[in-house]
Amino acid sequence: MSNITDYPIILFLLSLALLYSSAYIGQAFFRRGRDLDDNIRENFTVIQGATLTLLGLIIGFSFSMAISRYDLRKNYEEAEANAIGTEYLRVDYLPAASSVATKALLMRYLNQRVLFYTTRDDTHLAEINDKTNQLETALWVTLLEPVNQHPDPVRALVVAGMNDVLNSASYTQSAWWNRIPHAAWLLMLIIAVCSCALVGYGSKQGKNGKIMTLILPLIISFSLTLIADIDSPRGGIIRVIPQNLHSLEDSLPPLSMQSFSGQN
Repeated sequence: MSNITDYPIILFLLSLALLYSSAYIGQAFFRRGRDLDDNIRENFTVIQGATLTLLGLIIGFSFSMAISRYDLRKNYEEAEANAIGTEYLRVDYLPAASSVATKALLMRYLNQRVLFYTTRDDTHLAEINDKTNQLETALWVTLLEPVNQHPDPVRALVVAGMNDVLNSASYTQSAWWNRIPHAAWLLMLIIAVCSCALVGYGSKQGKNGKIMTLILPLIISFSLTLIADIDSPRGGIIRVIPQNLHSLEDSLPPLSMQSFSGQN
């Protein structure tokens, strides 16, 4: 299910509007044109510095969380390509008819896995997942008959390879579901609003003060947008490109018509 963090540009605009409004409210309504005396200014500086430091730490941790999840998705894409490529070679141990049928299914399965990484449409994604599940069932059923006929260690290796193929898709799906928690986003937003309000409260009146109150909301909004872009598997600009799966598609030899005729 999509949420606002799946649309980084919209998140940037909304967060900038909210944070600048917070800074403006802090400057125009809380302070009401009054100057801070030295004692209040000293205490205020401590509170403002502590709040900004806390905000910086939370943004830094969230950025680290987003990067680690992005790297995990990339690693699982590589693992999927390796598992499918290895199994494509191992099915040569099966009888010719079963080998050709399994390879044909693996080629179709590979195509669906590439589409899983590249699509952005939820409806199309549901269709891809449905076809992938059907192909996984067909792959397993196709493998059972020759393995049950001759359950030797070599064919057990083929079964293990197919198990790796199916498991790698599950690991990938789990990694794509693993996002920064909504509670972390809410905490960042609350502290960002407080920080901008404090900056607005402590800024000077006039044109220069209004410009200064815009800088921090702009920086925070850019940071939140970058985090959302990295953390969103299908939204934004920074996405996992299935380079390994594309490379595997190009490297696998096409099944010849002679092989299919041999199967029949």
